[in-house]
Formats: sequence, C-alpha cells, structure tokens
Amino acid sequence: QVQLVESGGGLVQAGGSARLSCAVSISLFSVRSMAWYRQAPGKQRGLAAQISSGGRTDYVDPVRGRFTISRDNAKKTVYLQMNSLKPEDTAVYYCHVEDVNYWGQGTQVTVSS
Repeated sequence: QVQLVESGGGLVQAGGSARLSCAVSISLFSVRSMAWYRQAPGKQRGLAAQISSGGRTDYVDPVRGRFTISRDNAKKTVYLQMNSLKPEDTAVYYCHVEDVNYWGQGTQVTVSS
C-alpha cells in the first residue's frame, strides 16, 4: 500500500519560512516525478512545484524564486522549502506522485499578515 505522509505545516508570519516534508512509501521512488500542489480556501487545487526523477524543477509563477522543491531518494522524501511567505500562500499543501496519481493527506500552511 502506497503512503504519502506530509509534515511541516503550521502558522507562519508573513515574510517567514516553512519547510514541508513528504515521506513516500512506494517502490522505484527515485524514478518518479514528484510534485507539491496547494488548495487555498474556496479555490481549486493547483500545482505549486514539480521535480523530475533527474532533479529538474519547475515552479508556477506565484512561487518562483521563493519556493524550492527538492528530493532525497535515499529517504524517499520530497521537500518544499518556502521562503518569504505571503498571506496568499495560505493553503492546504499536498504531495503528489505524478505518474500514478497518488496524493498525500495534505498539510495546512497558514500565513498571518
């Protein structure tokens, strides 16, 4: 059974930082593309950042330059370092295994102004 366990969310002041982690129990983790999505209140879930099996990263414009996605294949974990957080970053953040469409349970990040 595949499990994705996210951690690291919470309440952060605007301008602050937070680091999300997602531990994935899945075979062949190292060859899978991973992503972080987010869903703000009243909005649809959308992509925030992606990382390929080779480590190539991509970001949506609102987070580019502030967020960094990374992975540790030995630990089967993907990370999202979030800096210079803004109130509009408030959302539930979800970890996603791209090729098999598995989702984590989500972790809440709330940025106070």
